[in-house]
Amino acid sequence: MNSLLRLGIDTGGTYTDAVLVDGANRIVSSAKRLTTHHDLTQGIGEVLDDLPAEQLGEVCLVALSTTLSTNAVVEGRGAPVAVLLPGYSQQQVDKSGLLALFDSDLVVTLPGGHDATGQEQEPLDEALAGEAIRRCQGRVAAFAISSMFGVRNPAHEQRLRELVGALCSRPVTCGHELASDLDAPRRALTAALNARMVPVIHELIHSVQDILAARRIAAPLMMVKGNGSLIGIETALQQPVGTVLSGPAASVVGACALSATGNGIIADMGGTTTDIAVVRDGQPEVGSDGVRIGDWKPMVEAVRVVSIGLGGDSEVRFSGQGWIEIGPRRVVPLSLLGHRFPGIRERLQRQLEQSPSRRNNRFALPLERSDVLLAACTKAERQAWELVAEHPIELDQVVNESREISRAIARLQRRGLVVYSGFTPSDAAHVLGLCSHWCGESARLAALLWARQMRQLFGLGRWQEGDAETPSRHVFERVGQAISRALIETGLHQHRRLDAAQARDLTGLLADLVFESSDAPGRPLDPGSLFHLRFAADYPVIGVGAPAATFFPDAATRLGVGLLLPEHAEVANAYGAVMGSVIQRAQVTVTQPQHGHFIVHSDREPQHFPKLQAAIDCAEQIARDKARQLASQAGAADIEVHLDHADNHVHHDIDGDLFLESRVTATATGRPALGTGGT
Repeated sequence: MNSLLRLGIDTGGTYTDAVLVDGANRIVSSAKRLTTHHDLTQGIGEVLDDLPAEQLGEVCLVALSTTLSTNAVVEGRGAPVAVLLPGYSQQQVDKSGLLALFDSDLVVTLPGGHDATGQEQEPLDEALAGEAIRRCQGRVAAFAISSMFGVRNPAHEQRLRELVGALCSRPVTCGHELASDLDAPRRALTAALNARMVPVIHELIHSVQDILAARRIAAPLMMVKGNGSLIGIETALQQPVGTVLSGPAASVVGACALSATGNGIIADMGGTTTDIAVVRDGQPEVGSDGVRIGDWKPMVEAVRVVSIGLGGDSEVRFSGQGWIEIGPRRVVPLSLLGHRFPGIRERLQRQLEQSPSRRNNRFALPLERSDVLLAACTKAERQAWELVAEHPIELDQVVNESREISRAIARLQRRGLVVYSGFTPSDAAHVLGLCSHWCGESARLAALLWARQMRQLFGLGRWQEGDAETPSRHVFERVGQAISRALIETGLHQHRRLDAAQARDLTGLLADLVFESSDAPGRPLDPGSLFHLRFAADYPVIGVGAPAATFFPDAATRLGVGLLLPEHAEVANAYGAVMGSVIQRAQVTVTQPQHGHFIVHSDREPQHFPKLQAAIDCAEQIARDKARQLASQAGAADIEVHLDHADNHVHHDIDGDLFLESRVTATATGRPALGTGGT
């Protein structure tokens, strides 16, 4: 009997993986099943059923990672949220990007807020806040609150939390609990994304709890944060934005452990995203200033990952700009749909025998169930939901039968309740014989339908009628190009000298030069070129994820770099989930707004001191106690606390060395508290 077995579970956009890891960090068993979005317990239960039952009974720790929240951010999905912003200006709201995520009437500015010293700038208008809460409560699943200079004085955020609690039962996220930096627009966005992810993480955690209880597995349950560390589920439920890069972080930790490589570029390709991180001396970079998820930069500490909307299940579509685009929207591959529902092949064949339509290859399926969203549905939308829940609905057919139902399905899809099928890189790989785990015939028919759409409806491509391989090869090559460019862009982000737009603009030029300079077979160097560039000469690409072996060899060849596909690469996320420790940080700031007046800013009212050392001592004690408390709540044992100071001084000609600010950071670390094993 091995009482040190740990169970890692990763729930991704396409697959749910599970591994059993022994005390020597060896994988003793693994399994992979399709993720069932409409009922997560089904897919999680199936993957655990594939593991040896007698070994599950010995598990002493369960660790969970997921890309569901990452995927939701990249695809612009998530629960409806009301955002309350005391003291914010309209310019700050516009800068935050909130209006791209939420209806404008759900983003509410209020009188209130504080100044940089923590002094109240304007009283909080509680009457106006109460009106906003009552107006929004029936339309949203959660509230996000971020007050101007809330990190210097959280009083208005805490009061608004009390008001929400008194008026409705929706969960609340406060900005000061998530970030300590002064960038108000980013902090507001981070709070809103956190609130938006609460239902997603809530459903996942409770699905896992139900499955574990049904199998009488009593081991502690923890979750991976975006920085690769572990937290208890209660902490994860309160601050799910910390897990928004859970899956990518787990894949980086797992890939490092599986490959035993000091320097490398970890590239994890899933169904929805490709996540890329640079590892040096066996350690990924961690911080809050280089995190980018699609077009968003939340203010969270995480492994520095570039996450792009490109995966095996990304939709291949006409861009509207005259070219073919892949992603960021995830669709259900026709090869997968045909695998799950064999009758789909006959319906695809029938579409091929009819005139081309924009709705070819389009079937509607349930994606996620949200009681809040369903409660707000019209009668037609409820009817559409019930139809979709029974079996895949062919859009061409439903348009001909009922325009009202077809429009209702479209609205459900925009709200994230329904997902469409479509032609994907996974389908192209099936056509080319690069993989065969799903239905190859459905993929072939889908490729023919897609190629006909591109030719006859959009004027793209010169593929021959009846040729599925050539357009599939075109899609496969486009994926290789996109991965290669993403790897180059990650390299440009490594030193953080360029913003996202600058890096994206420069990537195209560098990619062309790198492709010309690579020593790939059949690609001779241009003797007239003055530039010969090598990309990542000493950093191999370490490919993990289910599609890695299919798509990464082409990208590595294009770039002329080495490629490692470690054993168990397809379950690297689940393996990485059980390899982390508990790490919690608390930060307290000391400022000197005027000579001889020092203020300590924490999660309580500001404290004032006449002496710097007294203020520093107070800040250290608050930070130390808070970090230890957070680590204990996160499920740590044998906790150790380390203090760091980041001081800001300037030299004045008259006053000499002048103290401006000090940030005291306490880092509490500990191993996960293990159960005893057994059921």
